[in-house]
Amino acid sequence: MSRVAESLLPNVAERLSRVQSDLRLGLPCLLTDGSDRAVAVAVETLSQARLDALRDLFGVPELVLTGNRARAAMAPVQSADIWDLPVRICPPKHADMDWFMRLADAGQDTAGPVAPLHRVRDREARLHGLALSVVKSAELLPAVLIFGLADGAVLPEGLSLTAIELTEALGHFAQAPALSPVAAAGLPVEAHDNGRLHVFRDPDGRTEHYAFEIGTPDPARPVLARLHSACFTGDVLGSLKCDCGPQLRAAMLRMGQEGAGLLLYLNQEGRGIGLANKMRVYDLQSRGLDTVDANHALGFEDDERDFRVAAVMLRSLGFGAVRLLTNNPAKVHTFRAQGIEVVEQLPLRVGKNIHNSGYLAVKALKSGHAL
Repeated sequence: MSRVAESLLPNVAERLSRVQSDLRLGLPCLLTDGSDRAVAVAVETLSQARLDALRDLFGVPELVLTGNRARAAMAPVQSADIWDLPVRICPPKHADMDWFMRLADAGQDTAGPVAPLHRVRDREARLHGLALSVVKSAELLPAVLIFGLADGAVLPEGLSLTAIELTEALGHFAQAPALSPVAAAGLPVEAHDNGRLHVFRDPDGRTEHYAFEIGTPDPARPVLARLHSACFTGDVLGSLKCDCGPQLRAAMLRMGQEGAGLLLYLNQEGRGIGLANKMRVYDLQSRGLDTVDANHALGFEDDERDFRVAAVMLRSLGFGAVRLLTNNPAKVHTFRAQGIEVVEQLPLRVGKNIHNSGYLAVKALKSGHAL
């Protein structure tokens, strides 16, 4: 292959972006680990017609769930034991999409348990774990169908699947974010009429994050900073279910009063699970689960965000030390682990009301927030 042709091939970040897009469209992808290969597709976006076609081509799949989701879905019908990650289930031969969605979506748990269920434990499931990681990164429910490919098996003619290899994918997920600055311009706001918005973009081109300078902060001194994750419901709609909107406004007001500051705004809605899944969490909360247990019931961890993104933006703008406006100890820990000096942690105890008092109590109890 010529150097020109090689330079036009997508790198691992770009292929992962393609895989994420395909999964969101309900299309399958190809996962490889040496000679081990499998076709994977997200349950949430899969249609019955495509399920039937995949089963005709590759046989009966395995349903793969995270341990958190499996506990919620299977505990009523299976004894508590050591839950493997991932949990693999062999479905009935002709299980339809309704069957798979009842196990994938915690919103359907009220329909009662799906039984009987047969777990598969025959070997290490490295590709199954990769499939779950990629589906979560696409902000879909962490439930995947895996169709194993026998040694030497070839894909049917005309079926083109985006492929990703396990080692390179895991390496990509583990490495520090590599954001690129895209554009910047002055932007006066209510908090201060001297503001400048910087837009950064992920290397795969899917996500943008923002840094907003208030006044003219001095890079030689610790900057008053707020690391804030996007919250459409709180920041835009004024939701009373969380304290995000009041925290954002209080942080910007303080920066304006001091004459300088830096807002790091990450597009990681719903603690990194996306707005659709966040609404699923809210629905589960209306049924009595707290915010952490609701995340687990859907198959996610307590918090799926990557705060390293903020450290990259901070260094790109020339800052190495912060006075951090936050209640969250995880943000302080991440900054320090990334070489950012946190000179001072300044709590933001605002926004408590009768609708979010329980939510705030859970954040303090289960996540250690300084409330």
